[in-house]
Amino acid sequence: MRILLTGATGYVGSCLLAALLRRGYEVRCLVRKAAKLEAILGRLEAAGPSSEEGTTLPAVGDAVSVIVGDASDEVALAEACRGVDVAYWLVHSMDRGVDFERADRLAAERFADAARAAGVSRIVYLGGLGAEDDRLSAHLRSRHEVGAILRGTGVEVVEFRASIVIGAGSFSFDLVRTLVERLPVMICPAWLATPTQPIAVDDVVAYLVAAADLPSCPAGNASRIYEIGGPQRVSYGDIMREYARQRGLRRLLIPVPVLTPRLSSLWLSLVTPRYSKVGRKLIDGLKNPTVVTDRAAETDFPIRPRSLAVAVHDAMAREDAVFEGRRWADIADAEELPRRYGGRFEGPRLVDHRHATVDVTPAEAFAAIERIGGKHGWYGHQWLWNLRGWIDRIIGGPGMGRGRRDPDHLVAGDALDCWKVEVCDPPRRIRLVAQMLLPGRGWLEFEVIRRNPLATGEGPVTIHQTAVFDPRGLGGLAYWYAIWPLHELVFGGMLSGIVARAGRSTQP
Repeated sequence: MRILLTGATGYVGSCLLAALLRRGYEVRCLVRKAAKLEAILGRLEAAGPSSEEGTTLPAVGDAVSVIVGDASDEVALAEACRGVDVAYWLVHSMDRGVDFERADRLAAERFADAARAAGVSRIVYLGGLGAEDDRLSAHLRSRHEVGAILRGTGVEVVEFRASIVIGAGSFSFDLVRTLVERLPVMICPAWLATPTQPIAVDDVVAYLVAAADLPSCPAGNASRIYEIGGPQRVSYGDIMREYARQRGLRRLLIPVPVLTPRLSSLWLSLVTPRYSKVGRKLIDGLKNPTVVTDRAAETDFPIRPRSLAVAVHDAMAREDAVFEGRRWADIADAEELPRRYGGRFEGPRLVDHRHATVDVTPAEAFAAIERIGGKHGWYGHQWLWNLRGWIDRIIGGPGMGRGRRDPDHLVAGDALDCWKVEVCDPPRRIRLVAQMLLPGRGWLEFEVIRRNPLATGEGPVTIHQTAVFDPRGLGGLAYWYAIWPLHELVFGGMLSGIVARAGRSTQP
């Protein structure tokens, strides 16, 4: 079966791409930026076997073809649809700063014409839940309009309508997390009590994949609409409370009847400015109940969506899994930007990345890193490390007194003063996880990368040093930003010390 996937670089689209590849489908992707898709494919290959199915991705070069073009480009659409059996339409324009209703309408019309002309057998579309009436927000009204345009082609359409999607990287989940993490007390307008039926992203993907093999209706090219959601009807406030419960945060939600969606969107832009552009459009739709009223999906598919609690747990666990496989040295490409107070956000985590180049071999650079801590100290401003350890001991933590097992070598699981060695992969990488008492979770990673990968083991090399903090609530953020000036001293001095000792180790 030959499949066309539009929106492959979006959140749901990238998850669906992985699922289709693991099932052995040949996938053609229509994207605006090939580099973004290449990065996604690289992460999928690096991830290896699927945790759920134990299957490995086929060779990407054999299974994926790419067509670069805009979703409203008639030439690119015609080429993308040629020879395709099933086409997924996962395109929307809300985050592009345009008249998204007009842009989505135009793109859907041109895609529908191209699919019909190319003889596509089935279109699968993901829209939004919401009753068909005059009270629909612009966002939901546009989602329904696109579905109607696709069904008007005469091509069979399988349309899924979903409410809020819970998953690591989902805009809706990120928005919930940011609000809960940053606001101990939240003024909650009436729309936070609007009923909804959230669904885990893995369940959405399962429906989308199953739609490719769904038997056709006896009536021929009859299109179908399926409403999908999790097993619980909850409010948006309930989703926030569940996230807070699993993070161990106490949050007070105070309902008020006067905060309109427009005022709420302005409040959102103050609290979470990076979400303001799309968030304002979504908030306008929160007045609409988004619950399943038609149970046809339960009859036609063997999928039983997971509960809200499991969906939130899985999303948080997936973020941790992505972090485990992340090479933080990759963010060095962005270091040309001015350094910002507090570092930068990577998902929910704050990252302080530094790097330096030294003309030594990887083994010599790694040896300098591996000797850090214990009797060798932390290579700069040791009195600050001792002070931090003393404070940690007072509040019940281990402090700096644990030392290290061996003065020169580390293995995974070793205690290292107030850290524990999580990863030790000589002569490349060491990752430490903080054992001190913190309002969150902390890591410190070192990675040695040759400037010339084709070299035979000689220098120069770049030493990447990355401190990562996952703050728990507003207290965690306040802690990180309050001690940032000390981080500038400690982390800057530590990297300089590592470079100096690596160079010294080459002296006769």
